[in-house]
Amino acid sequence: MSLIRQKFALIVLATIFISNTTQAKEPDWSNYAALLKQHVSIAEHHDVQLSWVNYSQLKVDARWNSVIAQLESFSPDQLTTRQEQLAFYINAYNIMAIKVVVDNWPLESIKDVGNFIWPVWKRTAGKIGQKEISLDEIEHEILRPMSEPRIHFVIVCASISCPNLRKEPFTASRLNTQLDEQTVEFLGNSKKGIYQDGNTIHTSQIFSWFEDDFSKKGGIKVFIARYRSISKEATIHPDIPYNWLLNGE
Repeated sequence: MSLIRQKFALIVLATIFISNTTQAKEPDWSNYAALLKQHVSIAEHHDVQLSWVNYSQLKVDARWNSVIAQLESFSPDQLTTRQEQLAFYINAYNIMAIKVVVDNWPLESIKDVGNFIWPVWKRTAGKIGQKEISLDEIEHEILRPMSEPRIHFVIVCASISCPNLRKEPFTASRLNTQLDEQTVEFLGNSKKGIYQDGNTIHTSQIFSWFEDDFSKKGGIKVFIARYRSISKEATIHPDIPYNWLLNGE
């Protein structure tokens, strides 16, 4: 082989190596995607349209155990970008919430798993990278510090008034679009997102619980106005009752 060809071959190999080391390191979510497609449907329960999860069937689906095993063995240290980290931990939260339900099946509410002293959110939900983790840790110690308020419309705590569980995993490459779509969907749901009565905008209590997260992006009204038309004179009342009954059967 000539010297020129040797140099060309080395350049090609170096390019391939750099490409492989910089590409997304997200898990292969194909089994999780299949579970969502098969066991999540749009339905109306308790006068609310929502994503309805068939927990009883998902629990016995062989792919479910593989999804849990995947989380247990995956090291988040592989994630190299903020988008990868956000997408991964959004999926992880939703999977862990489902896990809490199926591990304690049957349930009327995910909150039945815990009590006042030790609520479900603070209990170990499962493992990520062989480390035990709770729903609170994922939400408050990992996701919220990333300063992305749209997470509150994609992480699903297995309850009717929660945002709808998206029927596909979140991925770094499509995350911004997915976050926007879920936010628009939630804010368009008058039974649990927002409804306007004159100059009063009634919203989900999510806006009260996480007011600080929206304040960092201009405030609740400014945030809502990015996704739907509201009056400048309107006042915000985060008082839509939160239904903690299970979002499935």
